[in-house]
Amino acid sequence: MNLFEKHKDILDQAVKALHERTFFAAYPEHPSPKIYGETADEEGRNRFQSGLGKKFEELQQADPEAWVGVEESPYTQDALNITYPSFSVNVLVDRAKNAYHTWRKVSPEERAGILIESLEGVKARFFEIAYATMHTTGQGYMMAFQASGPHAADRALEAVAAGYEELNRFPATAHWDKPMGKYNITLDKQWRAVPKGVSLVIGCSTFPTWNSVPGLYASLITGNPAIVKPHPGAVLPIAIVVAEIRKVLLENDLDPNICQLAVDDFDKMITKELAEHQDVKLIDYTGNSAFGSYLEGLAGKAVFTEKTGVNSAILDSVENIDKVAANLAFSLTLYSGQMCTAPQNFYVPEEGIGTPEGKVSFDEFAQKLADNINGLVDNPKAGPFVLGAIQNKKTCDRIGDAADLGGKVWLESRSIENPMFKNARISTPVVIEMDAAQKEKYSTELFGPIALLIKTKNTDQSIALAQEMAMQHGAISCGAYTTDPEVKEKIADEMALAATPVSFNLVGGIYMNQNAGFSDFHVTGGNPAGNASFTNPEYVVKRFTWVGHREPARV
Repeated sequence: MNLFEKHKDILDQAVKALHERTFFAAYPEHPSPKIYGETADEEGRNRFQSGLGKKFEELQQADPEAWVGVEESPYTQDALNITYPSFSVNVLVDRAKNAYHTWRKVSPEERAGILIESLEGVKARFFEIAYATMHTTGQGYMMAFQASGPHAADRALEAVAAGYEELNRFPATAHWDKPMGKYNITLDKQWRAVPKGVSLVIGCSTFPTWNSVPGLYASLITGNPAIVKPHPGAVLPIAIVVAEIRKVLLENDLDPNICQLAVDDFDKMITKELAEHQDVKLIDYTGNSAFGSYLEGLAGKAVFTEKTGVNSAILDSVENIDKVAANLAFSLTLYSGQMCTAPQNFYVPEEGIGTPEGKVSFDEFAQKLADNINGLVDNPKAGPFVLGAIQNKKTCDRIGDAADLGGKVWLESRSIENPMFKNARISTPVVIEMDAAQKEKYSTELFGPIALLIKTKNTDQSIALAQEMAMQHGAISCGAYTTDPEVKEKIADEMALAATPVSFNLVGGIYMNQNAGFSDFHVTGGNPAGNASFTNPEYVVKRFTWVGHREPARV
């Protein structure tokens, strides 16, 4: 049985899920011993720990010019001392160019089988990847397992399914017969999906697999060789994924340089040199807007970006204010707000929020939000694990500087102790009141657990400001609470014009931060927060070109 036949069932299910948009998850998201085995967690932890202080040699990338690694655990604040093979830009690109002519001639069916087989290899290492993610990004254990393991694998499979479907949208050949009266013109035609060329995937420090594998697998399924350039602070999780891809390529007698890892350090970064190389034709990027906009401006390249945005929560009226405050407190606290979908600007009318019992004043809501945050972070069984740790020291500085914004501080940021990691870099959320007129202070992304409670004249102004922020500065998510159908429709329509999806009236165990593979489009590509959306058809069709040939039909 070849790999396509082996994995055809899961591929068919994935394509079906793309169309139906209902719940589908190919990889179980809970680290249950019943699913993954009684010893899977322990084995993954041991494998992670055994790699500390060593060379990561399983990539099998030949003849490295140096060994580089600067990762540090946000939990221990100690260096991991893992090093990775390093290469010059020209070597990486030349190897990718050579691999291109091998990979582009592999059929879409074979590519799909190989890529899904690599995800099966990744699945066997979900726990190792979870610990690698914890100690590079600061995510809590459960998030690290889910986001870098099953959820990332689902997003990768989603890209494979989308690419596979688009590559099979048109027939490979056709017999064309045009009646001309007394005779017919007959032609034999064929079409080829020609990959664009070398692909560059630029990773981020907070979600090194979840944000990188969609572009990586979208390029690979469409026949493009890929160079993965991770953030220097978060290499190991995606290095494991690349190692699994290369392993399957080698097992199938293909050039492993179809997929390469390109590692650098903060002193000598190679991202711009790679991006500007004339032979790099595709670029996927997650990170700050300044660098993303620079990439979008590079000529002759197809660029797919996810950049910074200003996410809003609009509060008009609610069924239960306590459940809403609890839900938003969790959304803000989860991974210390270090998520591109986390809320930042909370728009609350000065007249208060409607409830069945009457209006809840601005001050009452502010206090409820602060109390819920405190209740969560001070819960020793929840707080440290929901918060995780701060990946970048600069985020701690930003949290400290937030008090200088000038508004009333409803909740100061502080540090709590993680019982498992005494040196964990932790900052709890800060909550600050702002007036709607202070637009210059809340119109940029303040990455981290920073909540701005913005007092507006009314809900109409709240909607207008949320839309303006999205249109001018970008937004990836929006939360809204209203019991009025007309207000709900106005929010939906106005935010749709700003290309921003809205999560309405969420309470309980679902949060505006979360996106589901095969159902939710992540980023729309319609506002300054990014120009691409995974995974819609455009995300894959821009990676190849349809070319047709024709000749007179043989009699």
